[in-house]
Amino acid sequence: MRGEGLTTSSDRRPQGEHEVKGHAFRDEGEAPGDQEPPPPRAVTRRLIGWQKLTFLPVVLIAVLLATWLWFEQADLDPLSENALSDGQVSKALWQHIELTVISTFFVLIIAIPLGILLTRKAMRKATPVAMAVANMGQATPAIGLLALLVIWLGIGRKAALIGIIIYAILPVLSNTIAGLKANDPTLLEAARGIGMSPLGVLSRVELPLAVPLILAGVRTALVLNVGTATLATFGGGGGLGVLITTGITNQRMPVLMLGSILTVVLALLVDWLASLAELLLRPRGLEVGT
Repeated sequence: MRGEGLTTSSDRRPQGEHEVKGHAFRDEGEAPGDQEPPPPRAVTRRLIGWQKLTFLPVVLIAVLLATWLWFEQADLDPLSENALSDGQVSKALWQHIELTVISTFFVLIIAIPLGILLTRKAMRKATPVAMAVANMGQATPAIGLLALLVIWLGIGRKAALIGIIIYAILPVLSNTIAGLKANDPTLLEAARGIGMSPLGVLSRVELPLAVPLILAGVRTALVLNVGTATLATFGGGGGLGVLITTGITNQRMPVLMLGSILTVVLALLVDWLASLAELLLRPRGLEVGT
C-alpha cells in the first residue's frame, strides 16, 4: 500500500509527547531525550600504593647501610670503641624502643578515655581545666619536667616514663575531643531515634567517625615520644640519649653521629608505620569518594 514505509508526525514525536486536537503536549517532568542518569559509582580511593610502602623504608635502609660502611672504614679511638662495643648500641636502641612503646601505651589508655569522658554532657564543664593542665604539661620544657620528676621520684626509668607520658598526652587528648565534637548532631540524633543506647551511639557512630583525628593525634604522640625519650638518659632511663650525651661530653663525633642517626631513623620509621596504621584502621565508609 502507498502508506507503507511512510512515517507520520506522531511516529517522529519524542517519547513522552502526545497530540491532543492538533496540539502537542508532554508528560509532566519529561523532556526530549532526557533519561534519568545512572547513580554515580563510588570510587574507592587507592590508599596504599607501592611508593608509599617502599620509598621511605628504602631511604632508611640506605642511610643505615651508608652509616655502617662509614663505621667500617672509620678509625675509632679506644674511647669510641669502648662506647660502641659489647652490645652497647643494640642495648640503647632496645631501651629507646621500650620507652617509646610503654609511654605510648599509657598515653592511649589515659588520653582517649579521658577525651571521651570530657565530651559527655555531665563533664563538659571540666574540659577547659583538663586542657589547661595538658597544655601546661607540654609547655613545660621536657628537660625541666624530667628534672623535677627525678627530684621527686629519684633516678630511674619510672621518672623518665612519667615525664614522656605527660609530655605526649596533649595531642591525643585534644584530637579525641575535637574528633568527637566534630560529629554531625543529626547523625547522633538519628542513631538515638532508632533505639541505640548511649554506649551503642558512642561505639558505633561517634568513635568510628572520630577515628581519623584520633589516629592523627596518636601519630604525633609517637614521634614526640621518640624524641623525648632521648632525654631519659639524664634521669637514668637509658635509650639512645646515652650515645648522644657520651659523644657530646667526650667530644667523640662518631658516637654522637651514630646516636643521632639512629634516633632520626627510628622517628621516621615510627611515623611511617603510624601513617600506614592510620590508613588501615580508618573506617571503610570514610574512604569512599564520588
